[in-house]
Amino acid sequence: MSKEKFTKKILCIGAGYVGGPTMAMIAARCPQYKVTVVDINEEKIKAWESDELPIFEPGLLEVVKEARGRNLFFSTELENNIKESEIIFVSVNTPTKTFGEGAGKSADLQYWEKCARDIRSAAESDKIIVEKSTLPVKTAIAMERILNENEKGLKFEVVSNPEFLAEGTAVKDLENPDRVLIGSKETESGLNARNEIVEIFANWIPHDRLITSNLMSAELSKLVANSFLAQRISSINSISALCEKVDANVSEVSRAIGKDSRIGNKFLHASVGFGGSCFKKDILNLVYLCETFGLYEVAAYWESIVKMNEYQETRFVQTINKALFNTVTNKRIALFGFAFKANTSDTRESPAFYITKKLMEEKAHVVISDPKAIKNAKVDLKDFNNKIEYEIDPYKAAHHAHAIAIITEWELYKELDYEKIYSNMERPAFIFDGRNILDHQKLFEIGFNVYPIGKPHLIHFNES
Repeated sequence: MSKEKFTKKILCIGAGYVGGPTMAMIAARCPQYKVTVVDINEEKIKAWESDELPIFEPGLLEVVKEARGRNLFFSTELENNIKESEIIFVSVNTPTKTFGEGAGKSADLQYWEKCARDIRSAAESDKIIVEKSTLPVKTAIAMERILNENEKGLKFEVVSNPEFLAEGTAVKDLENPDRVLIGSKETESGLNARNEIVEIFANWIPHDRLITSNLMSAELSKLVANSFLAQRISSINSISALCEKVDANVSEVSRAIGKDSRIGNKFLHASVGFGGSCFKKDILNLVYLCETFGLYEVAAYWESIVKMNEYQETRFVQTINKALFNTVTNKRIALFGFAFKANTSDTRESPAFYITKKLMEEKAHVVISDPKAIKNAKVDLKDFNNKIEYEIDPYKAAHHAHAIAIITEWELYKELDYEKIYSNMERPAFIFDGRNILDHQKLFEIGFNVYPIGKPHLIHFNES
């Protein structure tokens, strides 16, 4: 299909974890559209054009290769691509503010606003702008005001299309999503713009999964969805602390309550805590929104979910310190996993970062092993890089270690030869299973002192 025969020209500004995979899937499923992804980071764009993509997602490279060069293109050229496109997805970074009003809670919108002004400056025709970034409620209205305050007589319609991807399964989520949410103003032009976006996804997604709403509902739904998921994790993690005190088994509790059809069994797996770019950021965004409208009790309720997550991370480090005879100073501790979850290289808000930082403050000798995230871990921990050891081979990481801590639920950690690992560790040897993925009884029989989450400890001596 020649470039002249493309029925739509779609641009995505931002080539990150959302923009890149989403556009790759649209291009793969819609060869009639020209899809271009633009980012100011030249190194990232070169990576998207290679076989070493800037992010790791199972199956993503195959999807990119299917469309790349045919109707999927990557570029650092913003202005001309804005002029050429009819639909622009905005997928720029919206980190939590670290300064000024709302610091620590509200979203930093400077990149989003710059993007809106760049679009307004370069555009020479009417366009549909699609919010993909997670943004505060009513941001679409602000964006529309900025865009339509132009002297060219151009009309921009802003549509909200929040992403609900789970890292590690992003390709599957894009191929077969639970739902795609598309919100717009409920004016004639707003509904027409909404239908244009529905038409894109209808190329491979059944219509009953294409949900439409007004703008505010779409923006708020994204924040609420992630907050509800995080709430379930913090809820079961709070119970894991109690289980350890009363010799209950959190997995048995979780299975019992999950059989209740009103509750369900999703996101009830106790762990060292949740991470990722979305959960904490979106909850704090929701908290700030509630505070802005004077809903302080509502804000406090949602903020408690973040506090419980922080407590779980703190508790994990305290367990390690206490078990290792109240000192980890100069002890080699191997962290198995640094990515915030399995099947991704993303380390944003990973519990491993907090745990590493706390262990380093106690002057431990920390060794980090991860099959995909070591490069990002080195960036995250640059202040400690001269003191932290990085070793992709878990056997080497655990050599002469006093303890192993499972931080990420990578499948490979279930399959390791722990007898071999134990034979090369310092004694007594400890395993702290922050994901409850190992066979604890077998480890105990090998000789390990085993500390799961929310389950009785299996140890070879009396705990004080």
